[in-house]
Amino acid sequence: MTAIAYTVTGMNCEHCVRSVTEELERLPEVASVAVDLADGRVTVVSEGALADGAVREAVAEAGFELVGRA
Repeated sequence: MTAIAYTVTGMNCEHCVRSVTEELERLPEVASVAVDLADGRVTVVSEGALADGAVREAVAEAGFELVGRA
């Protein structure tokens, strides 16, 4: 398992957390997603390597911006 933390901007409520979590959980290989709303940190645990572009696209689909790895 691999855990990578990202910084995501624009999240400010539990609906935001659910949206980001649901989009990221759709990616193949993703085992779990944890969002810390207070600091905009999103930790993705996956069974294999995830392309940053795929993560960025999933976050954008949820309506937010992935700034980079935390």
